[in-house]
Amino acid sequence: MPELYPRDGLRQSPIAGVVLASADLDHVLGLLLLRELQPLRVYATASVRRILLEDNSMFGMLHRIADQAKWVDFESGEEFSLLDAQGDDSNLRCRAWPLGNHYPAYVTAQRQSQLPAGEASVGLFINSTSGARFAYMPAVPQIDDVVLQQLDSCDVLLFDGTFWSDDELIRVQGSARTAHQIGHLPVESVLAKLAAVRRPRKIFLHINNTNPMLDDASPEHRKVRDAGWEIAEDGWQFDL
Repeated sequence: MPELYPRDGLRQSPIAGVVLASADLDHVLGLLLLRELQPLRVYATASVRRILLEDNSMFGMLHRIADQAKWVDFESGEEFSLLDAQGDDSNLRCRAWPLGNHYPAYVTAQRQSQLPAGEASVGLFINSTSGARFAYMPAVPQIDDVVLQQLDSCDVLLFDGTFWSDDELIRVQGSARTAHQIGHLPVESVLAKLAAVRRPRKIFLHINNTNPMLDDASPEHRKVRDAGWEIAEDGWQFDL
């Protein structure tokens, strides 16, 4: 990704800000790769910020010097401007949408009891000054009519494609938990529930390696494409 190559020296990154949708490990560990004393603005719910900064000493690497990382709390439903570390406006507006109440397994039961459930996992709606809009929904346990209405107002939709079926991990790995119990609506249900969402370009991402739709010769892959969806690949870029 040339856009992410260092522009100043060998180890800097042009990334100026990050919006966190949850405290899941695969969602936040990348912050530790952005620790080279460069300014960074991090947006998160207050609960996710507390989990990372108060309970996990590793994330102290983001604060080795003054103002290395600036954290900005947001609340579900709130719209806010995305600024860089210096406070310059990106001309993007973000609105967080509460999606689930599952905190990661590494968060202790005692800590979870101190945190609002509605701050555990959010989806993001991003609006640009051009009027374009996209949605990022990496972990979706359920869909209601209000969410469907919001999704149909987008130009691009990036949606949770973790599991194909509810019992996928039970069949493949002998797990004791279903997709719903982990906090993911299976793709075979999503195809039906979002069939009426017509406007956006619809793309599945956050796909587990057990999901059969990754095999482009599989019937599951054909069902996804026949329903008008795409399956994300590394390196894709979207211009809005």
